[in-house]
Amino acid sequence: MTVQIFDPTTEVTGRRIAYVPRPKSLDGLRIGLVDNTKHNSDQLLLRIAAVIERDHGAKAHVIRRKHSAGAAPHAEIIEEFKANCDVIVAGVGD
Repeated sequence: MTVQIFDPTTEVTGRRIAYVPRPKSLDGLRIGLVDNTKHNSDQLLLRIAAVIERDHGAKAHVIRRKHSAGAAPHAEIIEEFKANCDVIVAGVGD
């Protein structure tokens, strides 16, 4: 009897991610919140928004819910955030 073993691992390839510079302050900025649909993620994000607005001077927030936790935000959310937000926060709740 011959036993055949399969190795499911692959080589890890690195990639560079170009992040935009962080703002020096959140004062007066509009915050976008990405709700990933996990239990209580909306409540966590709303609390984060309240702290950012109260303690760091952000002027407003927009919260939008993705279709599912594993999916990227759909195009309408991205376009709305581009037009109306200066900083985006994506959160997880469980």
